Amino acid sequence: MDFELRAAKEKWEKEQREKKERARQRAEREKKLKEEAIKRQEAIEAAHRARRIEEENSALAAQQRQEEAAWLGDGIVFDKEYIGLPVEGSGDKIKLPASAFSDLSSQNAIDKGPMFFRVSGSIDQASASSSSGSKPKQAEDEDERFTHAGVLEFTAEEGFVEIPPHVWQNAGLGEGAPDGIAKVKVSYVRLPKGTYAKLRAENPDFIDVPNHKAVLETKLRQHASLSVNDLLTVQHAGVDYDLRVMELKPGTSVSVLETDLEVDIVGSIDNNQDGSTRLLPLELGKSLKGVVSEGQYRYYKFSLDKSVAKSVAAGELSVLVHLNIEKSDADADADADVYIAGHPLLFPTQHNHQWASNDKGSKVIMMSSSRKEVGEGTYSIGVYGFTGTTRFQVLVEVKQSVVEGPKGQKLVNGGTSSLDSTSQQVEEGFAKCGNCAQLIPQRTFYLHEAYCRRHNAVCKHPNCGVVLRKDEMEKHVHCEKCGQALKKDELEKHTKVFHEPLKCGCGAVLEMQQMVDHKASVCPLRQITCRFCGDMVQAGAEAENVRDRLRGGSISDYRKFEGHESWQLNEHIDSEHLASPSPGASPSPMQVDPVELPVRAAPTTASRRSLSVACPICGMAVHSERDLSSHIDMVH
Repeated sequence: MDFELRAAKEKWEKEQREKKERARQRAEREKKLKEEAIKRQEAIEAAHRARRIEEENSALAAQQRQEEAAWLGDGIVFDKEYIGLPVEGSGDKIKLPASAFSDLSSQNAIDKGPMFFRVSGSIDQASASSSSGSKPKQAEDEDERFTHAGVLEFTAEEGFVEIPPHVWQNAGLGEGAPDGIAKVKVSYVRLPKGTYAKLRAENPDFIDVPNHKAVLETKLRQHASLSVNDLLTVQHAGVDYDLRVMELKPGTSVSVLETDLEVDIVGSIDNNQDGSTRLLPLELGKSLKGVVSEGQYRYYKFSLDKSVAKSVAAGELSVLVHLNIEKSDADADADADVYIAGHPLLFPTQHNHQWASNDKGSKVIMMSSSRKEVGEGTYSIGVYGFTGTTRFQVLVEVKQSVVEGPKGQKLVNGGTSSLDSTSQQVEEGFAKCGNCAQLIPQRTFYLHEAYCRRHNAVCKHPNCGVVLRKDEMEKHVHCEKCGQALKKDELEKHTKVFHEPLKCGCGAVLEMQQMVDHKASVCPLRQITCRFCGDMVQAGAEAENVRDRLRGGSISDYRKFEGHESWQLNEHIDSEHLASPSPGASPSPMQVDPVELPVRAAPTTASRRSLSVACPICGMAVHSERDLSSHIDMVH
């Protein structure tokens, strides 16, 4: 009995303990749920507060941006985000969609003159750029990189803006857009007309460009604006020169349209510190040492003043350019060639030069008036590594002109001396050597002839006939293609340099000498100097337009009929240098039609009253120059 009571008591106590434990656990769960509910509520309220604060901040920022845009845009608000597409082109003019024109015209932006836009990456783009470790542009906003641009057209697709390389680079859009597409913010702004600009040449060779300020002026014609820290890339004669905008007045961003802009160009801070300068200055009479690797160039420059150039032109002095090759056991076969050109050609090459020497070993080029015109100015020397790594010394000196005779007695026409015919008459007491054809006194004739036949030999190659010692004659050879006299060890290099086919960028395949002539006078990629501004303009192919073919475009005489000359030069002169004459003013020489052909069967005055252009060949009157081109193509 007692046992059963104890068991029942223990069972009851156990059940009570379990109930208490379940009650405690339930209370803890309820407490925990209440705490979690409170936390969730607090989180929701915090999120609502943060959202409200963010919305208020966004609204405030939008209001500030709108006020800033209105202030920058002089009352015109245009602040849009687009997808930026990089496109080819020069200058800083972008293409916007047609909707942008509607927005701007509705605010009378067209009536306020040229339109300018502040171009920068969007917020996402800027954060991506900063996270990639790029250095932001230091200007008005420390965290945003931007530049300014004009507008070219309103023909882009909706939601897109087409951006040329200059704007794309200076706005830092490429840094956060590895796929070539970036989100871009475009804002309308008003810019003051610039009065002063200070530019720093990143490449010090830009100072050596002839009339470099005119070249820069031509580049700025393609731009509508400039901003501090912008990088301008100026191309001249196939070389790109970078210029950094350091200072602008009256603001950090200015308009360069219809304004007189004073420009100062300063050298780079680290000018020539790392040896990157391509044109090293040479003083007359002082040599410089250098090293050039195979296939590479080292460039030098020297200047001739007016007095030296005058003496050279008179034949009193000659300019000698020495290239002394320093041989070593490590580079016994190393060799280099030398090429020289006068400005505006800054960097002479194998295919584009005025003087050259491709001899093996050390070499000398004599620049005298008897060969090519040598005038006052600056000249460039290009040392080209032909084989191996070549150590050399380059020296330019001015010496009295001397007439150098050829090595050995040269014969022509198979045995006739190269002397004048009157001097070859056999005088009394003289006899002509049957080997070298020289006039020898009769008293020593037999002794000379025996010695001459034993030691000397005559080259049998046509148009050569040079007399050399027999040991030297063994090394004397002629090129099978051009017939030039050479030493045996020079023949391989001569064949490689002068007779290996070379391909020009225009597609022509020529040997070296023909390639030099081609690049100087025929190649459509050659540079032509505009005689008005000094800028280098690409020649281009033969003109397709009849008017351009008739006008020509010779740089030496604009009115001269040169049908093969550059139509691109014509376009350059038309757009940059031919201003419309004022009413009643007589036309300038450049405004007169450059080709005057006889008129045949000219129509009556009455029939031409309503027409504006007459054919220069037959006199037929047509409505426009476009009709004139079609008429000449079909009829003449």
